[in-house]
Amino acid sequence: MPIDKIYPKPTVKQVIFQITFPNLFYLEGRIGSIQQKIMEEFPKSELLQRTRLLIADVGPEFKVDPKDAGDIPTNKIWRFESKNKTILNITTNSLDMTSAFHKTYRLGDDDNKKFRYVIERVVGAFISVAELPIINRIGLRYIDSCPLPSKNNAKLREYYNTKCPESFEIADAKEMAFRTIVKRGEYNLGYVEALEERDGEYRLILDFDGFAMDIKASDYLDVADKLHDLISKEYEATIKQPVYDYMEGR
Repeated sequence: MPIDKIYPKPTVKQVIFQITFPNLFYLEGRIGSIQQKIMEEFPKSELLQRTRLLIADVGPEFKVDPKDAGDIPTNKIWRFESKNKTILNITTNSLDMTSAFHKTYRLGDDDNKKFRYVIERVVGAFISVAELPIINRIGLRYIDSCPLPSKNNAKLREYYNTKCPESFEIADAKEMAFRTIVKRGEYNLGYVEALEERDGEYRLILDFDGFAMDIKASDYLDVADKLHDLISKEYEATIKQPVYDYMEGR
């Protein structure tokens, strides 16, 4: 069943967008201009430092003296936070956004609730200011926490077209997970299906990661749209009517 509306109880819990690109050694000098363009949507900001190497004593032949730790290179992460708690990270070779707020990609009348809108605003500003010509990888990922009233194979198959092998009874499983990466035309799809127990309640975690490689930066939004459509079709092919009823609040 095609998803053509925003449900009262959507299963999506987190959505992530990322692009990676060649190291931009000049980026630090342009971060201020990027910040100006996105400040209205992302008013909070901070600079993080991440050490590239782990300091470890691996024997007398190779030992890093702690007093030399200051010489170890670090990665700068420019982090911004929106009013709805969406997190934006920018480094010299990547940009990613993580949101638990957005429950729709393009549906509805309110642009501020659409994840596509924030992608367009932020990535468009970044590409313009950074003068980025190419993207190495673009990815869109949805993580859904889905209902599973009973921990048994019959209920799992009542609710889902599961990819997990039928030879195992999930009632006996301490852990259960299935993971694959497949080609879908010119794009790729990572799919994870895992059983989760929290406070005595079972959920089925569906993790969809669509990605494309080596694209023109100017094509980012068109590719993001196609990745979303790819993920949406896979989600629709996985869930059954009881999950639609759950999202309707029935």
